[in-house]
Amino acid sequence: MKIYSADTWTLEELQEQVSDAGRRTVMVPPATTKQTVLEVFGQVLDFPEYYGVNLDALNDSLHDYADALSEDGGSPVTMIWQVPAAYRTDRSFGVVCEILQDAERYAGRDLAIIAVFQN
Repeated sequence: MKIYSADTWTLEELQEQVSDAGRRTVMVPPATTKQTVLEVFGQVLDFPEYYGVNLDALNDSLHDYADALSEDGGSPVTMIWQVPAAYRTDRSFGVVCEILQDAERYAGRDLAIIAVFQN
């Protein structure tokens, strides 16, 4: 997982770089609490209705998402997660990062994740 400050690259510049690399972009909008972060990932990645909206379910669903990417025959995906300062102080932030890094390793070249720290 790559981490950038919003002062380093704009979201538009990152999206352009992703596109130039022949990858699809999935934007994950900012959320400030563990619950809303989990909900946002579920909505953006279209997790199934039975998604449990907890850290274990996020981990399992990201692995399922990675499997679907490898099977869909499309170009690889780069997920751009917008992380507000308010969420980076939440105790769950580090765990979510670990889950995302694990999903990225699991998916190989099919999934890359960029976290963009917002002020």
